[in-house]
Amino acid sequence: MTIASPAPPAASPASWLNNQPYLLLSLSSLFWAGNIVLARHVGAHVPPLTMTTIRWFGVFLILLPFAWPHLKRDWPALRRSLPLMLFLSLVGFAFNNAISYWAMQYTEALNALLIQSAGPLFVALWSLVLFGVRLTGGQLAGIAISLLGVLIIILRGDLAALAGISFNRGDLMFASSLIAFGLYSAFIPRRPRIHQLSFLSFTTCCGAMMLLPAAAWEASSGRILQFDTVTLATLGYILIFPSTLAYLFFNRGVALIGPNRAAPFFHLVPVFGSAMAILLLGEKLQPFHLIGYALVLAGVVIASRQGPAAK
Repeated sequence: MTIASPAPPAASPASWLNNQPYLLLSLSSLFWAGNIVLARHVGAHVPPLTMTTIRWFGVFLILLPFAWPHLKRDWPALRRSLPLMLFLSLVGFAFNNAISYWAMQYTEALNALLIQSAGPLFVALWSLVLFGVRLTGGQLAGIAISLLGVLIIILRGDLAALAGISFNRGDLMFASSLIAFGLYSAFIPRRPRIHQLSFLSFTTCCGAMMLLPAAAWEASSGRILQFDTVTLATLGYILIFPSTLAYLFFNRGVALIGPNRAAPFFHLVPVFGSAMAILLLGEKLQPFHLIGYALVLAGVVIASRQGPAAK
């Protein structure tokens, strides 16, 4: 009599999600799109430097109970890579987020979304300059196709309107935040081999501490955070979705498929942002939306396909 071997245990939903890079990166873009919409809405109400400092301290405190065992085990690796970890804390958390929140007080929504669409190019540029990793033909074609889709959505189908766009200091600030995040993305595959909770809790704590002097300066100038309903609701969303979950998902997605294949998912941010405007703000769905969505999705699929990058 043959005894059947027991079936292997089913993978948990969290374990399954942890190995789905395209879904992880798509969810990150969704959460970041909500963050941009929210930042534009409350920009005049919330002091940006104080908000960013509270954001990363809050994420650190949320993660700490779960990350503590991993932090103790990974501390030797963290200490050996301390310069790199501090650098990633600066460009990926402290500077990038503070300057983008600050920029939203000066720039127009259209300009911010246009600049956001250049995110994949910054990732590709840093990967090439620092590590000699070039885009494959498919990645370049995918980025170009998805960028065209982004422009169609943002410019409402009238590409000639691009000539009438003017830029201000807020746009330069927002662009600098994307340059910093492109640098962070390019370095993610070079981070020490530690648990992602160790990585995120360490970098958010360091990023928040780097921002403390700036937050103190902001408070001394009279911009004090008011803990009213708007502020608390904003903090609740920011701490959970575009901070804790989005960074965990993004870091894991880049670790699985690399920065150049992950970069085109930045173009999903304006796609999700426009969809939110349709669903939540009553904007009418137009043919240019559908054309833009199709181009962005096609570009993301083409660019994220497996293929060796030339060196």
